[in-house]
Amino acid sequence: MLPIAVLASGSGSNLQALIDASKTDTDFGAEIVVVISDQPGSRALLRATDAGIPTDVIEFDEHGSRDAFTKALCDVAEDRGAEALVLAGFMRILAPAAVERFPDRILNIHPSLLPSFPGVDAIGQALAHGAKVTGVTVHFVDEEVDHGPIVAQEPVLILADDTAESLHERIQQHE
Repeated sequence: MLPIAVLASGSGSNLQALIDASKTDTDFGAEIVVVISDQPGSRALLRATDAGIPTDVIEFDEHGSRDAFTKALCDVAEDRGAEALVLAGFMRILAPAAVERFPDRILNIHPSLLPSFPGVDAIGQALAHGAKVTGVTVHFVDEEVDHGPIVAQEPVLILADDTAESLHERIQQHE
């Protein structure tokens, strides 16, 4: 079993899917050893606690720079025994040092079919561009934002009456 740290900022819906898979999918192949959030009040931390998974909070503002924040986060992950990172709704861009410390061992879950709509507000971007299809991409993280080898993709049709909220709900079902 590969020990992983899951990084999450918000509701933890992606984290919950990982927790559920780790308990029921014999092919999952990983153990969540810690959940790290940059948001002290995030629902992801509650989900982890409910599942008996250790948690840590690393607040960006306490570190002064992306480099210092990334170092602190990687230090905690390694101290907890993680050998890989999974970014599951994590809303911070890590410094390149993370890729150096965890080469080919960082996965990101992104709410679009990359390379379309990288970065922040991928769902809003898809709606603004009139796209007919968007989806979810799981990819390895490299030094560029929402770039790196794609592991898996799942398309989600955009309906004529979709709002950002309704599309987000449907995308979450595929994450």
